[in-house]
Amino acid sequence: MFTLQNDTLQVSLLDPVVDQERFGTRYCTGGYIFQIADTKLGNLLSGPTYPSSFNCFDGQGIPDAFNKQPLQDPTDPSQTALIMGIGLCDLKEDTVTEFCSWQVNQTNAALTFTTTQTHHTFALELTRTVTLQNRTVRSHTHLKNTGKLPIPINWFPHPFYPQPNTDELCKFNIPVEFSDNPGFEQLDNGFISRKDWPWEKGFYQALNHNAHTNLTLLQKHPVLGLVGATCSYVPSFFPIWGNSNTFSWEPFLERTIAPKQETTWWIDYEF
Repeated sequence: MFTLQNDTLQVSLLDPVVDQERFGTRYCTGGYIFQIADTKLGNLLSGPTYPSSFNCFDGQGIPDAFNKQPLQDPTDPSQTALIMGIGLCDLKEDTVTEFCSWQVNQTNAALTFTTTQTHHTFALELTRTVTLQNRTVRSHTHLKNTGKLPIPINWFPHPFYPQPNTDELCKFNIPVEFSDNPGFEQLDNGFISRKDWPWEKGFYQALNHNAHTNLTLLQKHPVLGLVGATCSYVPSFFPIWGNSNTFSWEPFLERTIAPKQETTWWIDYEF
């Protein structure tokens, strides 16, 4: 693993080569934040099966994913597709046939992962940078379309927080609504809260919103009390999910990048 560290936080990131057995067809292999630890209080992140086990699909820490939009040539009858940040994948078998190669550059406060990927007439350059400044961890993504076809992006971060000591989970700077469901409710103070805790299974809920500004979030935490996050973008699809071990929100970014165009976005995690 790679590590970024200062006086108060340690950020552990998976090595795309050394930790390859921890990757599958879901999460981006460069810039995968596996754990963040407070130097005095210990680990701050969780996962769907943490701490008892780990699997590639569920993941741990703060993974992120492009897998909802595989890049396939319409003339290719095979089930081979390019998943950004992972490589060539067999969609039928749900396996990685060839992982992408990353160039990694580390400084005292940042780790930068850069890869170029091609498949038929698709071509791109993807750069993922994770920085640590004081108690802020930024995950920054830059994508350049170097091919001949537009590239559709369907990306989301999946931060896994440990379940808090209170039923209150999170609140946002944008108004949200959702239908009645067995897992979550919204309180008068704006916080989304658990229902009927403790849970024996997981609950997933899509949120309705009509936001026109970038997203900020407050998240209850069992060790730190309250942590935060800020996205540089307006989310499109926006679900939340949790089980007995963890709670997560997933603000999706969706856009299309034309040939010779590029785009960038980031999310800050405040601890």
